[in-house]
Formats: sequence, C-alpha cells, structure tokens
Amino acid sequence: MNFLKSESNFLGITEPELHSYSGSKVVIQSVPYEHTSSYAMGSEKGPEAILESSHYVEFYDEELDQETYKRTGICTLEPIGFEGVFDKAAIDLIERETRTHIDNEKFVISIGAEHTVTYGFFKAFYEKYPDISVLQIDAHSDLRASYKGNPYSHASVMARINDHKPLICQAGIRAQCIEESELIKTSSNIHTWYAHQIRSNPNWQDQIVKTLGNKVYITIDADGFDPSVIPNVGTPEPGGLLWFETQELLKKVCLQKEVVGFDIVEVAPKPDGIISEFTLAKLLYRMLGYLSLNPTFRKKYCFN
Repeated sequence: MNFLKSESNFLGITEPELHSYSGSKVVIQSVPYEHTSSYAMGSEKGPEAILESSHYVEFYDEELDQETYKRTGICTLEPIGFEGVFDKAAIDLIERETRTHIDNEKFVISIGAEHTVTYGFFKAFYEKYPDISVLQIDAHSDLRASYKGNPYSHASVMARINDHKPLICQAGIRAQCIEESELIKTSSNIHTWYAHQIRSNPNWQDQIVKTLGNKVYITIDADGFDPSVIPNVGTPEPGGLLWFETQELLKKVCLQKEVVGFDIVEVAPKPDGIISEFTLAKLLYRMLGYLSLNPTFRKKYCFN
C-alpha cells in the first residue's frame, strides 16, 4: 500500500510505526476529483493544501490534553488518480478504494475536492453498514436530481445518497432550489436544520444527535462554515456555522454515536490565504481526538 512519507503526510509524523499503513489504525485518503464545480474552481488542490497546512497543527491537543496521533497512528495514502475518469466511473473508483481500507479494518478519513466524491465514500460504508445514517454539514442541500444534466454533480451528491434512503440530518443549510425544499418537506428520512433556524434554537445540536441513528457517517462541506471561518470555498454563502458551535455538535456526535468514517471536502485554496486549509486540518485532528474518547472507537482503533 503506497503512503506518503513524513515530509508530506498528515501532521508531518516522523515515527515510521505511527504513519505506516501496517502500523496505523487510521488512514487518510486524498481524493482530488474536480469535474463539476459550478462557481469558483480549485477544490482539486484542497486535499494537498490541507495536508501541507497540517504540518503547522500542534501534535498536542490542548482541549483533550493528549497527542491524539500516538493513540491511533495516522497513515496518509497517496492521492487517488482520476486521469480520464469521470462521473459514475469516478464514484466506482472511490468506492473500491474506500472499501479496501474498510476491509482492512482501518478507520477511513477522506479529504476530497468537490462534494461529488462523498457518494463513493458513502457507498463503501453503506455496503458494510446498511443501517448507516448521515450527518451533512453544508451550506447547500445538494439534493438536485441533476445539475446541468449531470446526476453526478456536486449539487446532486445528497440526492444520490438519498436514493438509498438512509436517515439524513443536514445542518447549516442556507441555499437551495424550490424543488429541494419541497423534497425535504415531503421526505420522512431527510431532516434539515436551516442556518436561520439554528440561531433561535438553543437545542439544535441535541436534536440532531437524537435524530441520528446509532451508526453515523459525517460529511463536512467547507462552505457549511461561515465565510469568516472558512473563506476559501467554491460556493460561499453568508450566515454559516461558527467554529465552536460546530465543534460542539461534532463532539456530541463523536461521543454519543458510533461514527464509522468522515470526510472534509470543497476547500478551494487561494494564493493569498492559508486560514481555510489550516482550520480544516485542525478540525480533522480535533475530530479524531473526539473519536478517541468514544469507548467503541477506542476498542477498535486505539492502541490503548
């Protein structure tokens, strides 16, 4: 299995036993697939930018009082190649790669370009966990049946996931077409916490946790955050989620549910700023830290 060395792996981990594939319980796969971006381009550079920025994230987590990577090991895989591979073929490739690591009993974290890639991750996890539920942090519903004639558009990723009828909880939504709104209103499995409603609902995080099933896959679109937190995204929207409230939600989910995997997608790096990719690198590490406190995760994926 090809994986990145310390000069380019997540956090810049130097101990071979803590960043090799055989020695790590956690793997990070980079998925730089960008084919249907509809506004600002550049998300294909997002995975690499997050990995580079992670070298400036401290090993020690001051909130959790631990060096999380020493509890699990973290292997960073070589990026998946997509030359000449698009749409369904790309989804199939992502699904196969993800399934390989699941079958090898690794905890899989994915850093993706456009949100389309999440459908491939979901399909791999859904095969193993047919009762899986999905937490989606996003500015957009992504429930269009197709966009510009393409059912594998980034704007349709949750529609493809919804084809399988898992329980879906959406947080931070603030941009959608009327057809998406009508689908949500008539759906029994899609539950949406709109950004404008969250501000007047102090219980929204607990409501999401209560609604989710026991097994959860988390997909985080960077534009779910307010642009003041993550400015460099492909399709920015004002009025998004803030740093601490998002961490609070994720902590509750990671501690109270069995999170089987997660992804972070849609950062579009710009030459004049590093805050977006650095913040997402820190978020990834913090989420892994939260998971390491969950007894079920600890039993499966921690060394002690």
